[in-house]
Amino acid sequence: MTDLTDAVLALGTELGFDRVGVAPAEPTPRTEFLRSWVARGYAGEMKYLVRRLPERVDPRRVLEGARSIVAVSLVYDSGVEDAPGEGARGAVARYARGDDYHEVLQERLRAYETGLQVLAGRPIRCKSYVDTGPVQEKAYAAIAGLGWIGKNTCLIDPELGSLLFLGVVITDLALRASSAEPDHCGTCRACLDACPTRAFPEPYVLDATRCLSYATIEQRGAIPEAMREAQGNRVFGCDACQEVCPWNTRPKRRVPPDPRRLRERLAPLAEWRAPALEWLLSLDQESWREATRRTAMRRPGLRELLRNALVAAGNSGDPSLIPALRRRADGDDPLLADHAAWALTRLRAASRASAAGRSPSVTSSS
Repeated sequence: MTDLTDAVLALGTELGFDRVGVAPAEPTPRTEFLRSWVARGYAGEMKYLVRRLPERVDPRRVLEGARSIVAVSLVYDSGVEDAPGEGARGAVARYARGDDYHEVLQERLRAYETGLQVLAGRPIRCKSYVDTGPVQEKAYAAIAGLGWIGKNTCLIDPELGSLLFLGVVITDLALRASSAEPDHCGTCRACLDACPTRAFPEPYVLDATRCLSYATIEQRGAIPEAMREAQGNRVFGCDACQEVCPWNTRPKRRVPPDPRRLRERLAPLAEWRAPALEWLLSLDQESWREATRRTAMRRPGLRELLRNALVAAGNSGDPSLIPALRRRADGDDPLLADHAAWALTRLRAASRASAAGRSPSVTSSS
């Protein structure tokens, strides 16, 4: 007879997740590492990590009586890229190009919670999270055997790669723990060498304050000038360390079938595959709200998205963007005016270099 753990794992697969595993609901050396990571200043402005640090280390503080964590993963990218279109374009991290993954996966995890009640045959306690609560999903996904945490700090599945959404259900059910996946990174350091801003002080450790994903999404205020050229055309997030990972580029990587249409609902929206920088720079509050409705693109806010687009425009080498930059430079927002002035200086220097027959120093993430 199938035991409860087997039934729980099968239910996760039936609900449409690509991988399901179980970890004990207890602190581990990996979750404890968060304390020293924060103490080293690597969290930057992400104060929410500090506010509930004890819960992030010990899930039993999140749910009284917690005994198990059911971890799930879902591939979010098939590897098929569309042509970027005409004109200067911005780059958006692949995970954010479709409907908001928080909503799509959380809806399915709530159904999972209901199913666990049925399988247990009694009232149980549980809480589920998709990158929204005080729990380290990635750490417990690794402990639950969904992959290993690579040198770029991403969870890597040996068959599916690292382009994965993660979620967890913390429960008071006593379930059998899954077997962990060993580390397969070996001597490879492709991700470390590909990082445009050298954000990894050592393998398996990320300094968020030097990461372009942090800078373009979480950080408020100015992008440090030392990072602007390296930002290239990125306007939301950075996939550099994942794009070069052999586990994402090898021919054997696979994307499972999608019978429950989870991936279909997360498919890239036309405007966010490779947004035109001219369009981004024209956004006002109303048009931004409409364009980002039900997407993760709302996270940085309009002001920071415009800030990111201004930096990307400065790196584009496209003089047709100068009028849009001038409008922002003459605007009443000092943050945007500063970034617009920087971008104008970059484009003018590129134009002079081009006129003189030299190659302009302009970067791109693509």
